[in-house]
Parts: sequence; C-alpha cells; structure tokens
Amino acid sequence: MGSCALAHWLPHVNVPVGGVAISMDSIAGLILVGGASSRMGTDKASLLLEGRTFVQRIAEELFAVTDSVTLVGKDSGRLHLNLPTAPDAYENWGALGGVHAALSASPSPWSLIVACDLPFVTAGLFARLAGLRENFEAVAALQKDERPQPLAALYRTDPCLGQADQLIKLGQRRPIALLQFVRTRWISFGELQDLSGAEHFFDNINTPQDYEQAGGKGDAIQAAGTT
Repeated sequence: MGSCALAHWLPHVNVPVGGVAISMDSIAGLILVGGASSRMGTDKASLLLEGRTFVQRIAEELFAVTDSVTLVGKDSGRLHLNLPTAPDAYENWGALGGVHAALSASPSPWSLIVACDLPFVTAGLFARLAGLRENFEAVAALQKDERPQPLAALYRTDPCLGQADQLIKLGQRRPIALLQFVRTRWISFGELQDLSGAEHFFDNINTPQDYEQAGGKGDAIQAAGTT
C-alpha cells in the first residue's frame, strides 16, 4: 500500500459497533510504535500479517470507532503512513512513557491506546471498552490468565495524563500503576468472550516464534469471521 493511501483506505463512517453508538470526536485512537523490538530482532510495527502490517490492522479497527488515529513513539514517521505522528516526551521510559506520550498527543477527551504488537484487537473490543466508560477514568480488560492489559485500554485523557506525569516523576515505569491510581472499570475476560476473536485479542507478538504462530491464528480468525 502506498505511503499516502492508508488514511483514505481505512473506513471513516460513524456507525454503531456491536450495538454501541460511539461519538467519534470523543475518542482518539493512538498506536504505540516506539518499542525496541529487541526480542523480535526487527521492527514489530512493520511486520506483515495477511498482507497488512500490524499497525495497518490495528488502525483499521480503530477507525471503526474514531476518526483520529495517531502513531506514537520515537521515529514513528518511519512507517510512512498517512497518519499523524507524535514523539515520546520521556524517551526510553518503557510502556508508561508510551502511554504518557499518547495521552499528551490525544486531541479527544478519551484515548484508546494500543500497543503495535497486539494485531488481533478488533473494533468490537474497542466498542465494548467505550460502552463501559461512564463514571470511570479508564476501562481495561483482564486477560484470560487474569493479568491486566493496560496496552489495549481506554483512558480519560486529562486525569490520566496528570496521573501518568506524576508517576513518571516518581520513577514509575509500569502502566498498570496508572490504572491502579485512577478510577478504572476492570472488564473480566468473561465479559468479552461473546466477541468474535476474543481468544486472541491479547496475543502479544514479541518473538519470531510468536510471529510464526500468529500467521496461523490470523488464518483461523479470518475463516471464523466468514462462517
């Protein structure tokens, strides 16, 4: 796909997703692309799955619930996609630094923040998060193994940015700390199981072995979606 084609190729129609009506200007999508990819040995953001890069797959799903998607991280312009980019404010500060940079760049009251190595997230997942945000400052899921997943989560931008800044100044690097300090709606995995592809939402592609297995998962998910 050409360097200027992505934003035009992705859908921008504001429609209900999974029965949830979402105001597209109230939520921004932000994809974290600044990781070192040290275990993979190559840039994870540029890896292909079913003919699309991880970032293209995630952006396409985000554009079903928002008309704003930004790539966040050091050298984010290297991907040559027709999408806004934003640098890290705190370079080499791990995942919390990435979340802070995303919140700083967000133009909307709410921020859907997704790591680029989670290529199986879907619009259905994002709509479920958005539908549960009332009276909370963040919405995040518990994976099937009951571990929290802060890098495919919804954050209320202003309060979470302020708290993230304080935590970084205290030396904290883990985004789970942010979710522990704000009013978070935790979603059990059982609340997601009715969604198509839920078994693989939080499959993290970190190593060449993960990537090899992901190819088969992508085929299986695509087949399930057509039955």
